[in-house]
Amino acid sequence: MDLWFSEFHTPDVKLSIKVEEQLYSGKSEFQRIDVFSSKEFGRFLSIDGYMMLTEKDEFIYHEMITHAAAAVHPNPARVLVIGGGDGGVVRELCRYNAVKHIDLVEIDELVVDVCKKYLPFTACSLDDPRVHIFYEDGVKFIRRYENKYDVIIVDSTDPFGPGEGLFTKEFYGSCFKALKEDGIMVNQHESPFYEQDATAMQRAHKRIVESFPISRVYQAHIPTYPSGHWLFGFASKKYHPVIDYDGAKWKALGIKTRYYNSHIHVGAFALPNYVESLLEEVE
Repeated sequence: MDLWFSEFHTPDVKLSIKVEEQLYSGKSEFQRIDVFSSKEFGRFLSIDGYMMLTEKDEFIYHEMITHAAAAVHPNPARVLVIGGGDGGVVRELCRYNAVKHIDLVEIDELVVDVCKKYLPFTACSLDDPRVHIFYEDGVKFIRRYENKYDVIIVDSTDPFGPGEGLFTKEFYGSCFKALKEDGIMVNQHESPFYEQDATAMQRAHKRIVESFPISRVYQAHIPTYPSGHWLFGFASKKYHPVIDYDGAKWKALGIKTRYYNSHIHVGAFALPNYVESLLEEVE
């Protein structure tokens, strides 16, 4: 009998992946965590039945959510990652010599433990001496700080359950306060394609626009996420993601990537008309 992992993207659409083996299943006080292996996508992580990442396409998400900010900021020395217990964002940040200190705030310690054991391709840098892990609620954590971080990356789950508080106006205001005067925040911005996802995206975008003087949205193609069309938000106190981007300077760093490059960086901010319309509705 074949075993398949299926995730409904809408009541009428689902993604199914044939599973070779279930490597882990457990429940923390916050959520259910599963790790599977598959022939097509390698190992993959799901939380409460929702796909978080796969071995085959995680590099797209993690490179795009990380490098857009790290490449624009002239000195991203101190970085805060909220969520991201799989370690993929930390892995990408650790490629920058300019990054001196990373605070990772993950509400669920079990996520980190499971990923270290079963997903070493993302968790490989969690033991880097620059990384400091805090197991607590990111909403409460960030309230304590002011003028501390150069970059904040909000690598959250979807806007329900443990991740719900990371999509509020109060949270984005706290991020603004915790950033230095030229700080940048990047967040995963949901998909614009299906109606329910698009509504959540618009809600988050409206709140970010109200909190930051510069707010732009960019995109990537991630096959295992709903519709494959995924958005990220770039919010900044000072730097424009395209005007203030120096592609030659980033290339000179010699960072090896599989998806992100200087042309992708600029092009990703050119959005389809239907997405622009959705954003304009709430701006």
